[in-house]
Amino acid sequence: MKVVAAYLLALLGGNSSPSAKDIEAILGAVGAEADPSRVSLLLKELEGKDILEVIAAGKEKFASVPSGGGGGVVVASGGAAAAPAAAAAEAKEEPKKEEEKEESDDDMGFSLFD
Repeated sequence: MKVVAAYLLALLGGNSSPSAKDIEAILGAVGAEADPSRVSLLLKELEGKDILEVIAAGKEKFASVPSGGGGGVVVASGGAAAAPAAAAAEAKEEPKKEEEKEESDDDMGFSLFD
């Protein structure tokens, strides 16, 4: 992902065809290492393609991927059915214990101005 992000940053910066050296420079500027095999693979795959068309095609493919979850939150609507659920929720909550303050040696036994 960081190689793709660096490629896109180079495009946004006005470089219409970023090279491996450009991508490595961008990643190096933030202290990240660029894997040369990933950089070359990305450049090979995007060679001669319009990035906007590649993104649009990816969005179409991604739209068909199911991303919903079945574990939604169930809300009780009051009455007798809600009482056991509320009691169970209260039982699960444990009282918060105050953390014991440990003695710390903030000044490590001496003062800076002594």
